Amino acid sequence: MSSPTGPASGLPVRMPRPRQPGRHRRPEPLAAPEGAPALVLAVPGTPAAATRSLAEEVVSIARSELPGLDARIGYLDGDDSEFPTLQAVLTHAAEERSARYEQAKAAGMDVKEPDGPVAVVVPLLAGPDSALLRRIRRAVMDSRIAADLTDVLGPHPLLAEALHVRLSEAGLARADRARLFAVTTAADGIILGAVGGEEAVQAAGITGMLLAARLAVPVMAAALDQDGSIASIADQLRSSGSQQLALAPYLIGPEIDPAVIEEAAKEAGCSAAEPLGPYPAIGKLVLAKYTTALGIAPQQAQGAPVR
Repeated sequence: MSSPTGPASGLPVRMPRPRQPGRHRRPEPLAAPEGAPALVLAVPGTPAAATRSLAEEVVSIARSELPGLDARIGYLDGDDSEFPTLQAVLTHAAEERSARYEQAKAAGMDVKEPDGPVAVVVPLLAGPDSALLRRIRRAVMDSRIAADLTDVLGPHPLLAEALHVRLSEAGLARADRARLFAVTTAADGIILGAVGGEEAVQAAGITGMLLAARLAVPVMAAALDQDGSIASIADQLRSSGSQQLALAPYLIGPEIDPAVIEEAAKEAGCSAAEPLGPYPAIGKLVLAKYTTALGIAPQQAQGAPVR
């Protein structure tokens, strides 16, 4: 039994550590502001159990980075039952916000009528895809709900990190260039497969330069949704001296049928890594888009140092 001045038994007591003064002290953990808009993840592609699992993991990562975050998932091609559409999710968020206000007012609380956006919509897209972005924008407009729509997640150093990890998981790149262990299947040329046309290929090329710096091998972007594009880039890499190529899908996953990736790799005569999927950086980038839209500043997502 202990007393205010110390333990009666003579055993040490763990005391709270005093807060470190000065500019090197740890930042206070940030929480979502009260009444903040919902984060709505706009998920493209045909809904499926695997897509839902991926999206749920992404929003789980975002919630873990910002406690109190109201994060929801809306499917661009949902069915409003098992997979709620983006419009339905936005409408429900608006109804809930209005209901909370009315309940507080009925309880006699001095509350301000909510204003500003109901939600911030973040597309689950690594790069620009004008066709999908038009559909997301149309869904937001059709909902008639005040919502902000952010840009896509890339280009960003964290996406280069995620691509590196996926390649290393497939045995197509060294996990750490500073460690001199051999990976006999490591590629000496990387094709980044993007979807969304020429704009998407150009954006993927920016992340590709970051990936090339990490791997010290040439990286070129090509369109997965354009016939012959992957094979053409493979020919260019081989003509410049690369012999063992790898295809790295520059996409989250739901945007395209996995069979397209397999066929493109077959045509190019190379192996393929997995899409980015629910890599932790994806959730952090989704949250960064949300917080930037609101003008709040959690710890910024930064790329890992090049090894």
